[in-house]
Amino acid sequence: MTSVPDKILDAAWRLVPARLERKIRTEAGVRFTRFVPVAIIAVITSQVMLGLLTGPVQLSAGASGVIASMTAALVSYVLSRWAWERKGKPDLLRETLPFWAVSIVVWIILGLTSHFASVWAHDMGYTHFKKHLVVQGAYFLMNCVTFVGRFLIFHYILFANRDRDEARASAPPPAEPPLSSAETPMASADAGNSGTGGSDTGPMALLSGDSPPRR
Repeated sequence: MTSVPDKILDAAWRLVPARLERKIRTEAGVRFTRFVPVAIIAVITSQVMLGLLTGPVQLSAGASGVIASMTAALVSYVLSRWAWERKGKPDLLRETLPFWAVSIVVWIILGLTSHFASVWAHDMGYTHFKKHLVVQGAYFLMNCVTFVGRFLIFHYILFANRDRDEARASAPPPAEPPLSSAETPMASADAGNSGTGGSDTGPMALLSGDSPPRR
C-alpha cells in the first residue's frame, strides 16, 4: 500500500515538465526531492520551538537554539530513513551514531548562531520583538545552510555504504565463462579410441583394398 508521503510526491512529479523531470530523476535528484519535505517539516518544528522558548518561556537564545535543533533532529531522523527508503532495524555504527554525530555539530552551529544574533540585536538596541525576529531570521538562514551540508553527508557518506552493500547483496552471482576448445576434457577423444578397440581397421584401410585381419 502506497504511503501518504509517496502519494504527495507522485502528485508533485506530475507538475514537473518532462525535460526537468529526466534531470531530477537521478539517484541524487530523487533523494534530494524526498529530503526537501523532511527538511521543511524539521525547520518548521525547530522554528516553532525556538519561538516558544525565546518568547513565552524567555529562555536564552543560545539554549533555545540548541533545544530547538535537538527537537528537529528527532523528526529529521525518522523522516530521513523514509527519504532514503531505509526499513527494518537501523545500523547502530554505520547509521544511527553518525547521524547523531552530525546532529550534534548542527546543534552547536545553530545554538551559536542564535546566541550571536541575540547579542547583536541587543547591542543594536532593538526591542524584544525585533530581537526575536533577528534571532528567528538568523536561525532560519543557518538552518538552510546546514540543510545542504546534511544532505551531502547523508547521501554521499552516511547512507552511501549501505546502498553499495545492498546492491552487491542483491546482484546475481557472476556466470562462469564457457570452457574453450583447448580446455575441454579429452573424454570424447578417449571414448572414440575405445570404440575402435585401438585397431587400424578404419575406413581408410577398407578404401585401400586391404581386408581386415581375421581373428
